[in-house]
Amino acid sequence: MKVTRSMFHRYRQQDAIATKAVNSVRKDKERLRRNARMMQKVTGGSLPFSPPVMSWLSGQLDIPTHRITQEDIKKLKA
Repeated sequence: MKVTRSMFHRYRQQDAIATKAVNSVRKDKERLRRNARMMQKVTGGSLPFSPPVMSWLSGQLDIPTHRITQEDIKKLKA
């Protein structure tokens, strides 16, 4: 039987749905581990942090990295 273009797309879409279901569980667990790890680094130090920590802080606080102050970090800890 010949695989038509529409069949190929359907198979590809089904595979993508299955992959997303598996990966979302892994990503959720990794996000929790990353949040705990970054919070530990933030709690134990002061500005300036390394670029990955600053990027994480920027995402958590919804503030550009260059505008993050120590007071913003204290609010995050609370």
